[in-house]
Amino acid sequence: MKQIKNNASPQDLDVWEEFTKGIKPLPVCEVPPQAPLIIDEINPKIDYGEAYHGAVLENLTIGNFPNVDKRTSNRFRKGEMPLERRLDLHGYTEKEAYEKVLDFIKEAYLSQCRCVLIITGKGLKKDDDELFSEKGILRERVPQWLNTPDLRPLILGMSYALPKDGGEGALYVLLRRKKSLKPFSS
Repeated sequence: MKQIKNNASPQDLDVWEEFTKGIKPLPVCEVPPQAPLIIDEINPKIDYGEAYHGAVLENLTIGNFPNVDKRTSNRFRKGEMPLERRLDLHGYTEKEAYEKVLDFIKEAYLSQCRCVLIITGKGLKKDDDELFSEKGILRERVPQWLNTPDLRPLILGMSYALPKDGGEGALYVLLRRKKSLKPFSS
């Protein structure tokens, strides 16, 4: 309205006043606040029967690939498969690291990743340690965790990484292919 007064001629203002004379402002209705829309996060579930339905799975050891063809196992061991995800466990407690590994492997499987890297670190050496003693709780635990019933059906093999990816302080993990849903046929 101010802009109209500044740029309008006196005749325009008279016309405007005559035009708006009978207009009454609408009553102000308070709109009650709406409750926020809460959308539950959709967490896809892993169908372990779909992931693996064969005989009892044997425990995996580093560098051993019981159900993988030779060409794939060689490519995997040599680091020739593209790494689709990485998880660095430096700075995590054992409990936090376990949760991270569990979530990481499940999410990678559901995302249909094939090869992932878990960096455990080599562990710390203390001054009073023997020269040849191996330390590193996460380095020791991650292979055990990968053999738990929640993760083992999703994994085909694991191998120490190449030096460029962390050497013995990291593991390549080869995941099973997630079978996609079969199209509906009529």
